[in-house]
Amino acid sequence: MSLSDEDGQILVRTARLAVTEYLKKGKKIQLTDKIKSKFSYKSGVFVTLNKEENLRGCIGFPTPDRILHQSLVDAAIASSTEDPRFPPVAHGELNEITFEVTTLTPPVEIKVNDPSEYPKMIKIGRDGLIIKWEFGAGLLLPQVPVEYGWNEEEFLGHACEKAGAPANFWKRKSTMVLKFEGIVFKETEPNGLIKRLEL
Repeated sequence: MSLSDEDGQILVRTARLAVTEYLKKGKKIQLTDKIKSKFSYKSGVFVTLNKEENLRGCIGFPTPDRILHQSLVDAAIASSTEDPRFPPVAHGELNEITFEVTTLTPPVEIKVNDPSEYPKMIKIGRDGLIIKWEFGAGLLLPQVPVEYGWNEEEFLGHACEKAGAPANFWKRKSTMVLKFEGIVFKETEPNGLIKRLEL
């Protein structure tokens, strides 16, 4: 999966437009044929909203089950209105919020003989993690451990907690660990320049 800088700019602008339209008119944006044809392949995608460096919403689709231009619009609207951790975004807030779009490679299970090998199989700044256990799953994007300065073991622990499991559950044989890579594009300021994030 390769995206040009221009592709990334279109994805982020489209996410912002989708949210703006939805908050203003309560309906989904109609995309141009150009955007539809450009992003007509299946891909996982997350849309992250930040307000003054603090998370304001983040929702997405980890697996490539849906066409990218559809999931992008749905993830953008959901991140602004359905993230259970935050109240819905108000239209007046949009000028204080930066938009970030991450497209994901399909998740692959990390195969190990012993769970203690997991940290060696993960690269901070490249990999995102999905943890699956008996009672749920949790996902952390590749940019998260970079932002918080975590090492591989801390990253695994926080991914377990995101899945609702104790932090040390990655050490259990029954826990499944998957990794994926992401390409991240982000506004440098609200409505500002859009840059590829080098993790």
